[in-house]
Amino acid sequence: MNVTLSTAEALRAALAGLLDGLPPKQATQAVDRLIANYRGTTPTDVPVLRDRSDVAAYAAYRMPATFEAVRSALAALREAAPEWAPVTHTDIGGGTGAASWAVAGAWEGHRTTVLDWAEPALALGRELAGASAIEALRTADWRRARIGAGLELAPADLVTVSYVLGELTADARTGLVDTAAAAAQAVVIVEPGTPDGYARIIEARDRLIAAGLSVAAPCPHSEACPIEPGTDWCHFSVRVSRSSLHRQVKGGSLPYEDEKFSYVVATRFATEPVTARVTRKPQIRKGQVLLDLCTRDEALQRATVTKRHGELYRAARDIAWGDAWPPPADD
Repeated sequence: MNVTLSTAEALRAALAGLLDGLPPKQATQAVDRLIANYRGTTPTDVPVLRDRSDVAAYAAYRMPATFEAVRSALAALREAAPEWAPVTHTDIGGGTGAASWAVAGAWEGHRTTVLDWAEPALALGRELAGASAIEALRTADWRRARIGAGLELAPADLVTVSYVLGELTADARTGLVDTAAAAAQAVVIVEPGTPDGYARIIEARDRLIAAGLSVAAPCPHSEACPIEPGTDWCHFSVRVSRSSLHRQVKGGSLPYEDEKFSYVVATRFATEPVTARVTRKPQIRKGQVLLDLCTRDEALQRATVTKRHGELYRAARDIAWGDAWPPPADD
């Protein structure tokens, strides 16, 4: 059974008709304000999602992209630990549950708890989950909680924190990461693929390592990031299908958009990180492919794969930004 595909389809079905009855102008204004928060640098001590119209606009515009970004991060965790599966999952700042949908697409048989401080988001999350046929979502526990340094967490196999850290003050942000590290066997944190989002991921990565966890992805190692601060940032891209609902909220004619994101996966159990990861879109030229890599032994590296490399060259032509390199032997 292709659980991930069915979950993506179920999410699109659950979102259909979400904005029925909401005036287009009101939906667009809500989306514009949410984008300003998403891309901005204004920490807050109140929920960003204030009411039903905010939450509906967020779910229509951001939930598919958040789902795809988290799904990519979870795929990297599954690649590093193919035999591991969580029994318990806590989604911190989960809002309408995009990360929980992604977790439900990656594994079955777990129990999910969604924590958020915006009751309207939790209410819609329950509604969307209840409309699905996915057991982990239908049985999820949706709880109101203040997201920050004072958050109390029960032990959990997996903790996800997606697109949350940018909403918090510096103290609340570090406190939340420390709390997640203490409670979880595996922590997955996703932020926007901007320089600021990457900076928050690196800060979180350092704190997770200091708390005794090891990096499983995207990095091939748990040493310091080889990128010199201020010169570049590590981020990835995933393609998101635009539904008619999405186009209604924000306009645009293309049937897709590309979501840029940064992430870190850290665990308390043994994993097998990739030997190297493609950190930029591969450059395909006549007779050769140029790959920008973060490697286990040589940090940042530019690899040139030519026709002389035979099967490896053919694999390089099909490799994608964010993939492991070299590809697994059975690919």
